[in-house]
Amino acid sequence: MPRILADLPDDDIKWLDHRAAEQGKSRASVLREAVRAYRADAPMDWLEAGFGAWKDRDDIGDAVEWQRRERASWTRPWDAEYPEARADFPGLFGESDDRDHVLHKNWIAAPAKGGGKPGKTKKSAKPKKSARK
Repeated sequence: MPRILADLPDDDIKWLDHRAAEQGKSRASVLREAVRAYRADAPMDWLEAGFGAWKDRDDIGDAVEWQRRERASWTRPWDAEYPEARADFPGLFGESDDRDHVLHKNWIAAPAKGGGKPGKTKKSAKPKKSARK
């Protein structure tokens, strides 16, 4: 097996040494494993092992519907998809969410005082002081 010389920062060397000690391996062994895991053509058996892991779950009902509901639960009243998520899953949202949604829509639609973005006001110009003679 060919040897290589690589320059690594002190923090990385400390991490390697700590990791090697935890696993009871050499630093070189930990590096070989890291390179093997990083390579694009590394074995993907871990992916196959996890594929379909939830197929026998009966506590979530339809998996696709469960996934849609979980994603919708992260929707906030100011998100563009709020009306659709609210319509699809009304039980996830309450009156306070609807109030926040209306407030947000009104805030976006309201013209800003003095131009500019909503919620920002233009600073008024200070009158210039006259120079004393």
